[in-house]
Parts: sequence; C-alpha cells; structure tokens
Amino acid sequence: MADNLFSDLGKVGLGMLSGLELYESEEKKAEVEKKEAAQEAVPEEKDYLFDKGYRCPVCDSEFKTKAVRTGKAKMLGADTDLRPKYQGIDSLKYDCIVCNKCGYSSLSRFFNNITSSQAKLVKTNITPYFKGVDTKCETYSYDEALLRHQLALANAVIKKAKVSEKAYTCLKIAWLIRGQYENLPNETPDKNKVVEGLKVKEKEYIKKAYEGFVAAMAKEMPPICGMDEWTLVYLVAELARQCEDYAKSMKLLSDLIVSKAASTKLKDRAREMRKLLHEYV
Repeated sequence: MADNLFSDLGKVGLGMLSGLELYESEEKKAEVEKKEAAQEAVPEEKDYLFDKGYRCPVCDSEFKTKAVRTGKAKMLGADTDLRPKYQGIDSLKYDCIVCNKCGYSSLSRFFNNITSSQAKLVKTNITPYFKGVDTKCETYSYDEALLRHQLALANAVIKKAKVSEKAYTCLKIAWLIRGQYENLPNETPDKNKVVEGLKVKEKEYIKKAYEGFVAAMAKEMPPICGMDEWTLVYLVAELARQCEDYAKSMKLLSDLIVSKAASTKLKDRAREMRKLLHEYV
C-alpha cells in the first residue's frame, strides 16, 4: 500500500506525508489541471486595462489614463437601448478621458474634437477651479467613473458642444448607473433602497438623453455619435419607451420597420420592441 512506502517519515517529523500516492492517476491529474486552468482563466479587472497616452487639445500637456485593451474583453450582448455588456469588466467606466492638469474631459469619441474657442471656454470656466481626479487607482470604481463622466458632461455644456454630444454623455452616465446597481454587493446596507435611488437617477439621465437625441435628429446630419440614421431612430424609440412616450416610440419603430435602408437585424430588434409596446398603445 502507498502509505507503507513512506511509513518511516514520521521519525523525521514528516508523518503527514505517509499517505502520499507514488503514481497519480491520469483522471485525478486531469481534474487538477482543469481546476488550475480554470483559475488562471479568470482575469481581474486590472488585467483588461493598460495606460494609454494622450495629449490634451486644450493645454497641450501629455498624460496617461486607463483604457480597455482592444479585443481583451468578450462581449456578452447588449441591453435594449444598446448598452454593451462584457465579461469580467464594465468597459463603460473607462470611456471618459480627463486631463488632470486643466480639467478638460470628454468621452473618448469627442476628446480631440474641440475648437480653439471651445478650449478658451474650458480654460476660463473650468481650469482655474479644477482640483484634479484620482490617477493612482488601478481600476475605477463606479463612483469614480461617474465623477469623470459628470465632468465630461459639464465640459460639454461649458464648451457649447453639439446637442448630440451632451445627449450621448447623458446616455453613458445612465448606463453607468445601471451597471452600478446591477453590481451592488448583496451585503450592501439597505440594498433595495439604494437600488431604487439609483434607478431614479438613471431615469433622469435617460430623459435628458432622450430630449437631446430628439433635438439632434432635427438639427444634425447622420452619422451622429457613430450611429447611422436608423440605428439612432431605434435608440430614440427605445428611450421614448423608457420615458413612457409610447406614441412617439411606436411611430419611430413603424418608420424603421418599413424602411428599405435599415438592416434586417435592426428591424428584428424593432419588432421585438414593438411587441413590448402593445400593452401600452
């Protein structure tokens, strides 16, 4: 028996090794390797990130900020309002760039799209009062990410950005708040109350995003915030549904479904949403 092979080790203080197996079974070896591989395959949030360099278009300073490695996170799907969801990380937390010297901030999509007159507005109205954000953290908490995005929204207002930029930033903030309450630990004190409070905040930003995108559709030419005409129509229809503007939502969905330019995938999404609306309209 295996335990007899090492029976004398107790004399040197290693009696606990008396049951060692001389030859590990292939089944047991494979099971151990599988468990070790599974443990190694679960990266931490910081493993998805790297420090990306930028030059501020307002004050010309160089800095680095956290960004998600391209292709690192696996996309799991999207909510009805197109909020993307990834495995292991909420990439939305890292879509805002902040210059910690002058306070200029925006979503990555708009960061370099700033005129000299807009930069002057930032230097006059934000830079003298800006105290900086935390740049030493390995990852961003939802509170930190929300602070950065609210700073981006304030910058958009100060620099008199397009209404679509302000609307898109509001939408991103709403998505972040949704991610925050979806990922609240079970041990959070008064969790249900906290969730309800966050949902109220989310709805406020959804309403502002809806108002902004409706205005953008009337004033701006597509693509808008990277979306073609019919993707934007779909998004606005969904935001209208969330804001209980059911007639507007149904009208936009109907236009999308009969459009010859909209994709089949988008039309299928619209049909699914229209089913949800039938109980209200």
